[in-house]
Amino acid sequence: MLAGQGSSGEQAAGDMGQAGAHAPSSFFALALGSVGVVYGDIGTSPLYALREAVHAVADGEGPIARDTIIGVLSLILWSLILVVTIKYVVILLRADNKGEGGTLSLVALAQRAMGRSHALVLALGITGAALFYGDSMLTPAISVLSAVEGLKLAAPELGGYVVPITVAILIALFAVQSRGTGKVAALFGPIMGLWFAVLAITGLLHIMDDPGVFRALWPHYGLMFLINHSVVALAVLGAVCLAVTGAEALYADLGHFGRGPIRAAWLCFVFPALVLNYFGQGALVLAHPEAIENPFYRLVPDWGLLPLTIMATIATIIASQAVITGAFSLTRQAIQLGLLPRLEVRFTSASHQGQIFLPRVNAMLLIGVLFLVAMFGSSSGLAHAYGISVFGAMVVDGILAILVIWKGWRWSLAAAVLLIVPFLTIDIAFFSANLLKLFSGGYVPVLLASVLIVVMWTWVKGTAILFAKTRKVDVPLVELVEMLQKSPPHRIKGTAVFLTSDPETAPSALLHNLKHNKVLHEKNAILTVKTADVPRINDEERVNIEPIADGFWRVEMTFGYMEMPNVPKGLAILRKRGFKFDIMSTSFFLSRRSIRPAAQSGMPMWQDRLFISLAKNANDATDFFQIPTGRVVEVGTQVTV
Repeated sequence: MLAGQGSSGEQAAGDMGQAGAHAPSSFFALALGSVGVVYGDIGTSPLYALREAVHAVADGEGPIARDTIIGVLSLILWSLILVVTIKYVVILLRADNKGEGGTLSLVALAQRAMGRSHALVLALGITGAALFYGDSMLTPAISVLSAVEGLKLAAPELGGYVVPITVAILIALFAVQSRGTGKVAALFGPIMGLWFAVLAITGLLHIMDDPGVFRALWPHYGLMFLINHSVVALAVLGAVCLAVTGAEALYADLGHFGRGPIRAAWLCFVFPALVLNYFGQGALVLAHPEAIENPFYRLVPDWGLLPLTIMATIATIIASQAVITGAFSLTRQAIQLGLLPRLEVRFTSASHQGQIFLPRVNAMLLIGVLFLVAMFGSSSGLAHAYGISVFGAMVVDGILAILVIWKGWRWSLAAAVLLIVPFLTIDIAFFSANLLKLFSGGYVPVLLASVLIVVMWTWVKGTAILFAKTRKVDVPLVELVEMLQKSPPHRIKGTAVFLTSDPETAPSALLHNLKHNKVLHEKNAILTVKTADVPRINDEERVNIEPIADGFWRVEMTFGYMEMPNVPKGLAILRKRGFKFDIMSTSFFLSRRSIRPAAQSGMPMWQDRLFISLAKNANDATDFFQIPTGRVVEVGTQVTV
């Protein structure tokens, strides 16, 4: 996830995975919070899922039969039970990485379980992350557009303004991201709680319009529908799957709310509300077939159309907010895991470190969302593009889950396969069904994911090539220190901190400082900042220091992949352990590399140039490591890749 991944959780929430760890009030607050952040996407699916599924049959076979409605409802119900409840709520919520979830957490768990960095696991992580970005663009577009389309029923004269109103809402939504979601997040839970209550009540009011709708409780009707409608079965599955989009957020937001509250919210409130609404829509359509034009809004009388449209719009904005901040969180994890170059990260809350804002990612998402709205113009059109990215990411989760259960949980391979493959088969079926929409809109997330996969793989490969080339000309650190002991240069007061990615070799900044300035500080710390495959690191384990020789120390500073590196904070921990230094007389030496394409490289020329462009646009190391700018000395070097 790397995973979906919300914005409003505290670190403490990630440590409260089990229900028994919470006081009753805390448990209820976390459960209500999960309703607002975790279930926003899946909670807006009733706006279009049943309508699109039934339309897929009507387009292929003419008038709508009763068995069609019953069959589609059965497929939706059992998709919610199998994919959401059993796969995610029961199984995957157990696969937490120190309290964190998501696709990239699965990658970290799999890498750790296999004992090394595995190319297949890395490729799956890159693919899952790339697909999630597609979901981050499609969800705001289809959700807000489907809600605003209620105006066509409430006020037909405003029908022509649906797209402009949607664009205005989306621009406003992305414009406020830089302010943070702390103040708004507290309202998410109660508002979405009210939304799910409305879903349940409106569905309950119509569920007795035709009691025959209860036949959908038996999976037999769903299976027989697929068998008897084999011509359109895949097309229907491609629409039915819209009912479970957002399920991946259950796992991705594990660290923000904890396993117990997320499970309780789903089983006791969200799932029943969704089922009641879908069954209410189905009963309404059975009794009044003409309502299939927009069965969700037909659940209320005419006077309720405008209030329901307003409320649906608010709910979709909240759903969009969750997936947008999820993209911010995923990007930070990808940076920490070395899948993307450093990007500017702004913290928007002093008390919630999970609330962050990435200007470049925000701009990229806004451009993509507005393009999708302008290109497709309706939620029905966007439904053709929706699904491939979601279920592609779910397939990735399923494959990684097999590796984690097999190697990490120490199950037999056969047992791990038997547990996950039935759910993986469903995900693959949904993914295949969405591939039918490839040429009518599905190509959009495929193209987007392909571009992002190329970008991330280029960064990973280019970084590895660059590291290998610099190793060839580097001087072993121990050898350099021994030479300096034998022939010491002039010493000056103060402390020098040299940042390097390889603690075994002498930093190029140190070599250039000796070569040009011919001086050495009294204290020299060779600092390596590493990212662990766990979300967060305790301060007791944050810093390790090893003396090399008189005046030289090797320092290793470790941060979790959910944390932003903070070098001064790490050095403060070091000072408490007895390493004396004055920050005002400490200089930080960084190497600034000027990268040029090589005549012979491990990548094609176009990929070389892409890697160089990514490196040039990476955020400054000073800002990324949160080093005081007035204490930084940068030394330039030129390398080829």
